[in-house]
Amino acid sequence: MPKNDLTPEEAAKLLPTGVALGWGFAKPPQRGPKREMSIDQIVKKAIEIADKDGLDAVSMNRVASELGFTAMSLYRYIPSKDDLLLLMQDAACDIPLPPERPSHEWRESLREYVMGTIGIFRDHPWYGDIPIFGIPIAPNNLRIVDWALRPLRDMPLNDYEKMSIVLLLSGYARSSGMLQRDIDRAIQAGSSAEAFSGLHYSAALQALVKPEQYPNLHPIVMSGAYTEENDSENNVGNDIDFGLERILDGIEQYLDRKRTGKTDK
Repeated sequence: MPKNDLTPEEAAKLLPTGVALGWGFAKPPQRGPKREMSIDQIVKKAIEIADKDGLDAVSMNRVASELGFTAMSLYRYIPSKDDLLLLMQDAACDIPLPPERPSHEWRESLREYVMGTIGIFRDHPWYGDIPIFGIPIAPNNLRIVDWALRPLRDMPLNDYEKMSIVLLLSGYARSSGMLQRDIDRAIQAGSSAEAFSGLHYSAALQALVKPEQYPNLHPIVMSGAYTEENDSENNVGNDIDFGLERILDGIEQYLDRKRTGKTDK
């Protein structure tokens, strides 16, 4: 393991300001009148605004106004809106983690990780609107990564393999979380769950989708599976579960091959 002689304070200087503030090492500028706010208070208010009105509604002016201060007052704590977004993103990841399970329950543990991550996107719909700037480096983000690694700790995997599995599951959680978030938004705006299943269009599609033009899709449409016509088992939630179980199956097969020494070179 490479040795690193940096002090926490020296390390903080290498991070974006918003991330360094999240770690608690960087101090915001001290100029101006007596400080009467806190970074946590500002971030909490910004999240309240974003949860209610979306990420575009978050501005330094609005956050300051709702706290009873001027925008310039906020800049003495958080130097820029980009820094505020980083702090909001990290704060949204401060969720309670389930107790650690026995090692043989690794599938359940990874399932909890994926569903917990999806929950962040649903609880804070704006979360997925913040662009990905790089690997997670803020404290709560890293706590989530550490959570994902927990059931992999004693597996016969090297560090690269462990992180690749976390990346695979994180990507699935992100895409599923944003899909579910968009459905939540649409339903809140007046749409219905049936609109997403396509149930209302089942008869029309069965008349329009001909086997000559859509030879592979036609039998799926006619069976009712395409528009979830048959029953309630084919909803988005269960689609997510099905895909996740297949990913876990793949991980399990890979572990079996590792244990028997039959992995590809």
